[in-house]
Amino acid sequence: MHVFIGILSSLFYFINTVFWVTPILIMSILKIIPIKPWRTFLSYFLDGCATAWISINKLNQNLFSRTHFNVSGVDGLTHKDWYLIIANHASWVDILVLQRVFNRKIPFLKFFLKKELIWVPFLGLAWWALDFPFMRRYSKAFIAKHPQLKGKDLEATRKACEKFRFKPVSIMNFVEGTRFTPQKNAAQNTSLECLLNPKAGGMAYVLSAMGDKLHKLLDITIHYPHGIPSYWDFVCGRVPQINVHVAVFSIEELVNSGVFGMDYFDNPEQREIFQVWLSQLWKQKDQELKKLAMSQK
Repeated sequence: MHVFIGILSSLFYFINTVFWVTPILIMSILKIIPIKPWRTFLSYFLDGCATAWISINKLNQNLFSRTHFNVSGVDGLTHKDWYLIIANHASWVDILVLQRVFNRKIPFLKFFLKKELIWVPFLGLAWWALDFPFMRRYSKAFIAKHPQLKGKDLEATRKACEKFRFKPVSIMNFVEGTRFTPQKNAAQNTSLECLLNPKAGGMAYVLSAMGDKLHKLLDITIHYPHGIPSYWDFVCGRVPQINVHVAVFSIEELVNSGVFGMDYFDNPEQREIFQVWLSQLWKQKDQELKKLAMSQK
């Protein structure tokens, strides 16, 4: 029966995706017209399509997965504000969870993407139309060979984010860089038990690029009481409960308190302060996840 449910649910996801991707691709062609009010209108329209896509995905989950979502900390969030979102990452289900929890509560979630991904057939055009920021990051070795390009990647990303000055946005960043597994955890030889070591660079890059455009930081803790599920587990209805806790920080306060500075990449002292702060935040998250795991035994 679970397999039959999974097939029906996956088919529902596929049909819903094709239905909404089609107008997004069509309207993305019209978005090429370089008239600012027209592009702004289309941005809101396209985000509306993506929001409707998530809403129907939620209906799918209610019909087939029937997972109970235990969510806390979302009071006071608004789709009229600007957010940077970080979260632990253990499963592809995390993305479906985040989309469901924040749909219609905050602006549509967007991810920073590598510039090369804009050439992915169909999806690259859709991501561009949905205003996903494309970035180009140069390695230290590349900058050493081409010092004239230092800072150009950040400057280009700032320019790409100019559209968000007048349109609220939510930028998503998985600071661990990859999904958690016991094997990856062991390979890092870390004191964390339920998480991987956080990487401050990606988060700092977003903060530096967006400047004063982002107002709040949302730190999300996702917990699966019955074990980390696969996508197939989720669509088959084998995930009885998911816990999601949201902690809200003021980015202005982080900057004013000295935790983060816009000279992160050029100031080793500032870089260390921010990395220590993020590491402490992740240790607290690890303790919370261990307590939740113990309470299930």
